[in-house]
Amino acid sequence: MPWKEETVEDQRRTFVIRANEAGCNFSALCREFQITRRTGYKWLERYRSGEALNDQSRVPHHHPHKTSPETEELILSVRISHPTWGARKILRYLADKGNTGLPVPSTATSILKRNGFITPEESARHTAFQRFVRDAPNDLWQMDFKGHFAMMDGNRCHPLTMKDDHSRNLLCLDAYDNERWEGVKGSLNRVFLDNGLPNAILCDNGAPWSDNHGGYTPFELWMMQMDVLPIHGRPLHPQTQGKEERFHRTLNEDLLKRTPIRDLAHAQQLFDSYRIEFNTERPHGALGLDVPAKHYRKSPRKMPEVLKEPEYDIGKTLRKVNCNGYISIQNHRYYLSETFIGRYMELLPQDENTIAVCYGNFVIAKVDLDERLFVSRRISRR
Repeated sequence: MPWKEETVEDQRRTFVIRANEAGCNFSALCREFQITRRTGYKWLERYRSGEALNDQSRVPHHHPHKTSPETEELILSVRISHPTWGARKILRYLADKGNTGLPVPSTATSILKRNGFITPEESARHTAFQRFVRDAPNDLWQMDFKGHFAMMDGNRCHPLTMKDDHSRNLLCLDAYDNERWEGVKGSLNRVFLDNGLPNAILCDNGAPWSDNHGGYTPFELWMMQMDVLPIHGRPLHPQTQGKEERFHRTLNEDLLKRTPIRDLAHAQQLFDSYRIEFNTERPHGALGLDVPAKHYRKSPRKMPEVLKEPEYDIGKTLRKVNCNGYISIQNHRYYLSETFIGRYMELLPQDENTIAVCYGNFVIAKVDLDERLFVSRRISRR
């Protein structure tokens, strides 16, 4: 007869009482209760030793792979210090510091959840998605101002950030009280001297990188003079600079939301420390949890000591930009920018109706001669 779940203890008690009766055929009794002889002897032994006949917990008394309290404490302490880091980053950080006996990421995640550090909403927010990346360091840098924020002295800080696209290495994190070209140029000058020149720099379409009136900016001119291609993202498409946008969110969560900032000097002090931590200590999910500094190397292209105007071959068709920023092509004036006043442009035929306007190694515009208008003002390499 099979056990009934609601009376299982009574059934077992009946079994052991009958098994103790004189002349009991134990094998036949086991067949009657539809259990094996081994199970029958187990219940009989428990009854004779005074143990309860109900089901006992199958949880092992010893957990050889259970995470030690000390390791749990390490994981939680790193999480407290770095509230935005997940289990994988925490474990990699601890391993890089020489800690051993660490659990697998799923166990560490369970520890964080059990202690209230991870919610379902937070897990959904950090779902990964695919990003595109350049093949080598210094092939492309991304640069942008993060949204400004108020400081305790009543002024506002405008953080300027710059990252290498391939390695995610944070090249610049500077605190400014404005977003003007003079400050940007100072930061770029320092970064170029420290790291060499990239092949290209990606920025958005706002000041000081771009001119909303259609002209070219001092930033674009300076880049071309150093043979660096200035690239602008598509208007109203911030995802073009996805790595910068993602870093700004990280900076906000890691630092700005958690630390009151007194003034610009205090902001720069915090930014300098955070840049070192980001590059050399913080595991990066897009790099297989390596730190960015492991994947970055300086550019062999050194910043020139003196900037020179382009030299054009003899016989090329040249036009000088007039005092109002225009050049003349076939008796029609085309506006470039006051930035180019007094500089020479080369006219390079593309087909019978199109002329490319070139500054040194770069095509800066294309003109439709029939329609007498620009068909492109996007800068590209020749």
